[in-house]
Amino acid sequence: MAEVAYKPRGRDGFECTVEKAALALTVSGTLEDVTPAVHGDLELTSNAALVTNAWAYAKHEAYRRRLRSAEKRKSHAEQAEKHKWAAAVITDLVSELGDESRQGWCSACFSLAEHRAVRRFRGPTKSYLCGTCGAPTTACAAPSCKHMSNRGTSGVTKPRYCAQHRHEITGFEKAGSQVGALDNWSDWLSFESRNLSRTTKVVGAVVLTAAVVTPAAWAAAPAIGGALGGMTGLTGAAATSHGLAMLGGGSVASGGLGMAGGTAVVSAVGGGLGGVIGGTATAAYVGADPSFKLQKLRDGTGAPVLVASGFLTDKDDGWGTWKRLIDERYPDRPVYRVHWGAKELKVFGTLAAAGAGSTAAMAFARRAASTASRKAAGRASWFGWLLLAKDVAANPWTVAKTRAGMTGAVLADLIARTDEPALVLVGHSLGARVVATTAQLLGTRVDAPKLEDVHLLGAAVGAKGDWRTLNDSVTGSVWNYWSTDDMVLKYLYAMGSAGERAAGQAGFGTKYPKIKNRNVSRGVDGHSAYFGAISLGDANGGSS
Repeated sequence: MAEVAYKPRGRDGFECTVEKAALALTVSGTLEDVTPAVHGDLELTSNAALVTNAWAYAKHEAYRRRLRSAEKRKSHAEQAEKHKWAAAVITDLVSELGDESRQGWCSACFSLAEHRAVRRFRGPTKSYLCGTCGAPTTACAAPSCKHMSNRGTSGVTKPRYCAQHRHEITGFEKAGSQVGALDNWSDWLSFESRNLSRTTKVVGAVVLTAAVVTPAAWAAAPAIGGALGGMTGLTGAAATSHGLAMLGGGSVASGGLGMAGGTAVVSAVGGGLGGVIGGTATAAYVGADPSFKLQKLRDGTGAPVLVASGFLTDKDDGWGTWKRLIDERYPDRPVYRVHWGAKELKVFGTLAAAGAGSTAAMAFARRAASTASRKAAGRASWFGWLLLAKDVAANPWTVAKTRAGMTGAVLADLIARTDEPALVLVGHSLGARVVATTAQLLGTRVDAPKLEDVHLLGAAVGAKGDWRTLNDSVTGSVWNYWSTDDMVLKYLYAMGSAGERAAGQAGFGTKYPKIKNRNVSRGVDGHSAYFGAISLGDANGGSS
């Protein structure tokens, strides 16, 4: 088997060498480097999957040797071993390449590529290497399918299906295609093939997968790495470098982030909106949320208006409580309602309703929030005290916030695929979190449809933060309607967010000119009271 070795270089540098017979590869750099210096034989240096895994191994090994925490050292050691093994397996495959090849869509990089067959390699099915990304592939096990599945780096002991037959994408050819009109969203999200893999999970999507060979995410690796690294408090190149080590060269492989980490990853991939990466994430998340849909409420002219509800109002169908607000401000516009997260909203809505309706419960919530703010070490668990059902396996607030982030990323990806020149987004509660996430993501793209205005009612979003992309997402304004008398946000949000204040209860703490805070406390005395008490835009009184 190929030899993969780590070696320190000077004070801060290190290198990884990979050798097999007469072939050799060296990747080198420091923890600050996003990509390494690459030297060696063309057969190895041209294989992106090999280079990425060798570099990921080197970074994890460097962290293992430098960190003091035993837990962190163990995590990096485990990931280093996985990438070391992957680099060795890919090198072995490269050394056994033959002349036979076949063309097919690659489930690793989602490109139509030539796949070269490997000679005399163990396994019941023939192995290949993708000519574009270098990932190990094998023919899809579905009858008559000409696509290629991910072979992985373990022995091929069972049939493997391509990404299209695993429902990781709706279809190879349309993964990076455009939707056109907003009305076409359901056609774009329809799967072209049956799901033949019973083991497929949401975490199998390219941006979330724990597999070590996922080249499709590499194009967005700097953005993803920077976002994850920033979660640790680092900035700039240090954040990007550390985040990439967490990702392991394109995959969420270091553990501990789970679904929340998945949201961070998807939300970081602004550059992937409207492309293959955004498409794979969208297909996976929508597949996991059968309640997601865009319901057209009426036809009209001008920029379409999209409305998203949160808990306590999630059961409303059709217009629900939205009609007066929208008719008053946008009487002639086409209007769509975003349905999402029915399961999560139901669980959290029940909890919020119970808390909001009981003086004793609210007093308890107030005490719990105070305790949580004082005891940072246990802040993540305090909200669990109010769980109403034993079968709720996770903090419902965290789950609901995560789903809102996912839905925002999905909505941004769909909007980026439309030919709509502009849109208006309106959201309430966690629906406002969906809308804010969508706007922030679209704000990272210069070629994405511009938002005319964004309206946030009782936003379940933190008051503090960097709101530059939210500000940049609109040609008009981001209107944030907030009330000091919103008890759900004042207590339950603060408790579930370690004492953080919500923008819907205190206003955004920013001076960006397009973000306009509107204090509507005089007329809004509860979390669901916005609909009958305010008007959208300048017509609303209130003070900023």
